[in-house]
Amino acid sequence: MSVVWRLLSEPRMGPYLKSAEGDKAKALELYEWGAETSSAAFEVVGHLEVLLRNALDRALREHFREDHCGIPWFLMPTPGGDHVSSAVAAVRERLRPQGQETRHQIVAGLGFGFWCGLLGPKYEELWRECLHRAFPGSSGKRKQVATAVERVRKFRNRLAHHDSIIGLDVPFEMRQIIELAAYINADAAIWLRRCSKVMDVYARRPIAVDDTVVVPARHAWPLYERCHAYVCQAGRVFRPVERIAFYADREIKPEIPSVQYRRDNVEWSSEEVARLRASEDRYDRKIAEVVAASGEPWLEGRYQVFLLTKPGDPKHRQLPVALPHGGSGRGSAFVQRQRYVSLHALETASTTADL
Repeated sequence: MSVVWRLLSEPRMGPYLKSAEGDKAKALELYEWGAETSSAAFEVVGHLEVLLRNALDRALREHFREDHCGIPWFLMPTPGGDHVSSAVAAVRERLRPQGQETRHQIVAGLGFGFWCGLLGPKYEELWRECLHRAFPGSSGKRKQVATAVERVRKFRNRLAHHDSIIGLDVPFEMRQIIELAAYINADAAIWLRRCSKVMDVYARRPIAVDDTVVVPARHAWPLYERCHAYVCQAGRVFRPVERIAFYADREIKPEIPSVQYRRDNVEWSSEEVARLRASEDRYDRKIAEVVAASGEPWLEGRYQVFLLTKPGDPKHRQLPVALPHGGSGRGSAFVQRQRYVSLHALETASTTADL
């Protein structure tokens, strides 16, 4: 193993070694898992790329009446500049010596970045004329589709360059790919979800740190929805955690926010709200809004405050659905005070029984 470790290099293995708490054997096992997960994800991205380019090619072919005039759309003047002609010329030059300069090979030879570029703002006219027809399941807005495609492109590049994925929200990235496929065709999205092996591989992660605390949240969940914070009694002790999950209504809610800031012993009073609002410290001002918006049961006294991320934040995580709890009767709640789990376990569970 020492030879393999040296060949892979210490800098590359650093993140894995940190996650494995210095155990090189475990770190290598985690590295192997990451490579297997990336490989499974790249297969799905590959399917999506074929769906995307074929959908755009079909829309362009029909718009330029290619079957009628006999000239491929990519050899005609295209609204938006020289992006198309220069990219096509490069592909043709590469294929010509191989005797493969056919229409099919030219389209297949245009990279993901090319198709991404066709959805940029300089092709707004082309979008309105025909490209929107490639995405009947979308809102019809170019920016929505362009943003989704760009996200997949960045994920694809990360996989292609063999970057570490141990800190990446792979389930979220896969949901984005399936959602983009649904813009193209609902059946294609169903097929892509069915043939994907990513979550099966992802579930086998050899090391998962208990980085999330699950808290009872009958009052805390509505407060989070109002002001993206968690409030509990002053002095309450927690292990070091990165996230908070909310258990309410006999389920763990889908939103798994990241902890941005934590402060203990905050006074709950109108005077303190006024003082914090006047502060130049942004956390003071945010805490002031939490105190002002809290209401019952936080009426007076001192409390501990966690400022949390909201949906859309890069550090925020979201489960596909809430995780239901099947227990019943007094004392059967999944969590009474607090309980620690890994984000990975939450992402791969179907119910709380899987935790």
